Amino acid sequence: MDAAQLIIEARSEAGISRRHLARLAGTSASTLSAYEEGRSVPSVVTLQRILAAMGFRVDASLVADDEVELRRRGEALASLLDLADAYPRPARRELAFPLVASMVVP
Repeated sequence: MDAAQLIIEARSEAGISRRHLARLAGTSASTLSAYEEGRSVPSVVTLQRILAAMGFRVDASLVADDEVELRRRGEALASLLDLADAYPRPARRELAFPLVASMVVP
């Protein structure tokens, strides 16, 4: 999720106008508009200040690219296995072996 989405969702959740948030966060409504529309990206400190003004905090975690790739591959494999499971299978036939009465060992 990017900064614009965070601000929009937080403002919607808080139920306040852009102008009111601007006053609370110590910035202008036009600056908030630029952030929300993706024309400008706030610094981490600014984003924290804006969210804190609405009673939210930033909670972030780092994910290495290889973890993202592994997760993507795992999801693709799970989808493939689901597809294979949904594919109709032929009926299993029992194998019949001839009975051997006795076994002679030389």
